[in-house]
Amino acid sequence: MQRFPRQAAIRIAAASLCVAMLVATIAWFWAREQAEEEVVALAKEEAQQFLRHFGASDLSREGDDARVADAAKVIVGGIFDIVEIYDPTGRKLAEATTEAGRQVEALLPKHQRPTYSQAHYESKTLPDGRWVLRVFVPLHNSDAVAAPVTGYLEGVRVVADWQRVQIEQIAWGSALLAGVAALLCGALIYPIVVWLSAENTRRTLEVLDSHIAMMEALGRAIAKRDSDTGAHNYRVAWIAARIAEEMGVEGSAMQSLIAGSFLHDVGKIGIPDAILLKPGRLDETEMAIMRTHVTLGEEIVRGMGWLDGAHEVVAAHHEKWDGSGYPRGLRAEAIPLAARIFAVADVFDALCSKRPYKEPLPFEQVLVMIQADSGRHFDPAVISTFCKIADEIRARLVDGSETTARTLLEACIRRHFAVST
Repeated sequence: MQRFPRQAAIRIAAASLCVAMLVATIAWFWAREQAEEEVVALAKEEAQQFLRHFGASDLSREGDDARVADAAKVIVGGIFDIVEIYDPTGRKLAEATTEAGRQVEALLPKHQRPTYSQAHYESKTLPDGRWVLRVFVPLHNSDAVAAPVTGYLEGVRVVADWQRVQIEQIAWGSALLAGVAALLCGALIYPIVVWLSAENTRRTLEVLDSHIAMMEALGRAIAKRDSDTGAHNYRVAWIAARIAEEMGVEGSAMQSLIAGSFLHDVGKIGIPDAILLKPGRLDETEMAIMRTHVTLGEEIVRGMGWLDGAHEVVAAHHEKWDGSGYPRGLRAEAIPLAARIFAVADVFDALCSKRPYKEPLPFEQVLVMIQADSGRHFDPAVISTFCKIADEIRARLVDGSETTARTLLEACIRRHFAVST
C-alpha cells in the first residue's frame, strides 16, 4: 500500500471510529430517553383517566378526599408504585403505594410543594442501585392552554430489573446500529478519497512537469547562449540540493534553492554575444557589462510564480563570504543561505568539469582548493557539510553526463515538492 492510501485508511478509520463512538453514545442516550418518555406519556394518560373518573371538579372541594383516595388506589399498581395526589394549593389529598414503592419511598429526595404547570419527569438511580422514574403531572379541567390547575398527580415507577435489561438492550442495539452505520460510511468514503487523491496527484504532476519543462527551456536557452551542454545546470542544482538536505533545508526554501541553482545564469540571455562569447579576457568595461547578468537574471525570475523564489540564488550567487563579491558586496550571513550553498556547488562543478578552455582538475585537488577558500569565498559551515558528502557526490556524478544529472535532479524535485508517484 502506498503512503497516502495507508495514511488515508488510518485517518478515515480513526475518524469513523470516533464518529461511531459519538453517534453510538448519542443513540444510547436517545433510546433510553425514549423509553423514559413513554413512561411520561403513560402517566399523562393515567392523569386523563383520573380526571374522567373523578369528574371535572376542583380537587380543593371539601368532601372529595375519599373519592381521591379511591382514584389513587386505582392508578397505583399499573405503571406506578407510588401515587400522590395534591390539590391546587399543594396539599396532599391521597397517597397509594405498592410493596416496591414502600421499599424505595424513604430513599427518594424530600418532596417539594408542587407549583409546576408542565408535565415533567426525573430519572434517578437510588443509593441501593435501583432505577426510579418520578413523574409530575399538573391536572387541568380542559385542554385549553390557559386552563387553571385543579390539582397535581405525582407518580414514582420503580423500573424492574427485566425492564431495565430490556431498555438497556434497546439502547445498546440502537447504539450498535448507529456505530456500524458510521463505520460503513467511512468504508464507503475511503475509495472516493483515494481516487480523488490520485486524481489530484496526477494533476499536480502535470503542473510540476510543466514547471520543470519551463525551467529546462530557460536552462537550455542559457546553455546555448553560453556554448554549454546544459549538464552544468542539472549538476549544480542537484549538488546544491544535496548539500542543503544535509543542512536540514526543506519546504519552500529547498524549492527556491533548486530553481535558483538551475537558473543561476539566466541573466546571461541579455548579455551581448561579443562579450558573452569572447574567447579572451574581458576588459573592465566588458566585465562591468557581464556582471549585469545578475541584475538581469533577478528581473527575469522575480514574479514568475513557482520560480519567484529563485531570485535569492540568482541575485547573490556571485557574493562572497568576506564581502568581496558582487553586485552588492554582501558578506557572511547577509548573503542568503541558498546562495552560499550554491556557491560551493557551482565552484566544485566548474573545477571538476571539462570546459573548452580547460581540463577537469583531480578531485583531491579541487577539494583542497575549496577548503582553502573557506571563510573567504565560502561559508565555513557549508564547506564543513560539503566535505562530509563530497565523495558521495563524486561517485553519483562520476560520468558527468546530462542524463545522469537530470535523473538525479528530477527525483530530487519530486521529493521536495511533496509529490509521490
